[in-house]
Amino acid sequence: MLTSPTFLEVPPQAPLKLDGGTVHVWQARLDQFAGRQGQLLGLLSADEQERAERFHFANDRSHFIAARGLLRTLLGRYLDSPPQQLSFSYSPYGKPALTGEDDGRALRFNVSHSHGVALYAVAREREVGVDVEYVRHDMVGESIAERFFSAREVATLRSLPAEVQPEAFFNCWTRKEAFIKAIGEGLSFPLDQFEVSLDPGEPAALINIRDDPQEASRWSLQSLPVDEGYVAALAVEGHEWRLERRIL
Repeated sequence: MLTSPTFLEVPPQAPLKLDGGTVHVWQARLDQFAGRQGQLLGLLSADEQERAERFHFANDRSHFIAARGLLRTLLGRYLDSPPQQLSFSYSPYGKPALTGEDDGRALRFNVSHSHGVALYAVAREREVGVDVEYVRHDMVGESIAERFFSAREVATLRSLPAEVQPEAFFNCWTRKEAFIKAIGEGLSFPLDQFEVSLDPGEPAALINIRDDPQEASRWSLQSLPVDEGYVAALAVEGHEWRLERRIL
């Protein structure tokens, strides 16, 4: 896989083209769209607007509206369709898909946002999953790794110098999240049933799935450089693809 060295600036209203050998990852700072909240809210479906109203904190509500509104805007540009007219269906585990997009060249997409940073992964003909997390140093000292990571991942994490353990922890977490989002099973697929690389000095990799390296070889993992204080990862079905990173 090839990675574009820098973000590409794309005119806001330009139609978006995507072939089966390319994966687009868009990055957005959700706070930058606070002034367009009314416009973005108007793009959402009735159930999405109801979900927005259920957020207790105004900032969380604002981020949800921006994240969903931008998703609709992006997908509308790929499909040359009004964003407010897009319809989503959901898998039993909550993974969204575009209603009616069931042919071989259908768009596949995934979204993640944390502390105001959002990432959107879009592909054709292959599944994708993306995850971004704000690095919280206090989580490394808790028992989260022991509860969710494999024994080998925990051993690797604890063997690293203390100063790099937070990055390693979130390397592991985001890579696992990206993969289970790509396969569409969410946390119903136990995180300790597959292993990823996590050492900051090593490339991102899916090592095995339930002790089956052959199954793992069907997928590729890549770390995504994002803003300072964040860690992100991308999971993609297959290996013959190139990445283009873009900004909103």
